[in-house]
Amino acid sequence: MPLVNQRAAILVRSRRIQKWQRDPEGMRLRILEAAKQEFATHGLAGARVDRIAAKAGANKRMLYYHVGNKEELYLTVLEGAYEKIRAEERTLDLEHLNPPRAIERLIEFTWNYFLRNPEFLALLNTENLAKARHLKYSTKVKTMHSPFVEMIRTVVRRGVAGGDFVVEVDPVQLYISIAALCFFYLSNSATLSVIFARDLLTEDARDERLDHMVALVLAALTGKPFTSFAKKKARKLPVAAEQPA
Repeated sequence: MPLVNQRAAILVRSRRIQKWQRDPEGMRLRILEAAKQEFATHGLAGARVDRIAAKAGANKRMLYYHVGNKEELYLTVLEGAYEKIRAEERTLDLEHLNPPRAIERLIEFTWNYFLRNPEFLALLNTENLAKARHLKYSTKVKTMHSPFVEMIRTVVRRGVAGGDFVVEVDPVQLYISIAALCFFYLSNSATLSVIFARDLLTEDARDERLDHMVALVLAALTGKPFTSFAKKKARKLPVAAEQPA
């Protein structure tokens, strides 16, 4: 390498180190954001530390210093993804809404959060393929879910006590059902769109899905007909699309 190029490379490295030293927390956040995108796109096995470091404007030494090795970085990203959704859920103020509206708001939030954060769904897919091998070692994720479950439990109990709901369902089962209604639709939208010959990700289709989920869950909790909550008229499928794939 010519001397001029060597000096230029040294200068670039020196500036990066100075930037890292001036703003270590900023560097850590950039590494985590780059890692989130890398893991969401390529999974744990396909992710490359070199690409993460390059996207963050760092180098491997900085990355290992701030977060750790590849698996430690992956777990930190996973914990951060759960922390982000739980933090946003706490702002929903469900405790001060009437119970049916609180559940409707939870469904709306979950649906729109999944739409806005496809990398979250990708990370969940990656960790489920690994049988939660990394998540098992996280004490942080387990503790952050307890207040969330209690928040849902409180809403359900208020609903039963006030006569809005006919049954006090398990809050964990309720949330899993809500998340599943959202997650399956989005994670399988490509194949389902082909099978049923319609684009399931158009704006109208997404609105129709949200309306369906809200009506379905509230009908189950209140014992009222599905049509009491459906805002849109159900679409009639073409005969050919109704046949099993």
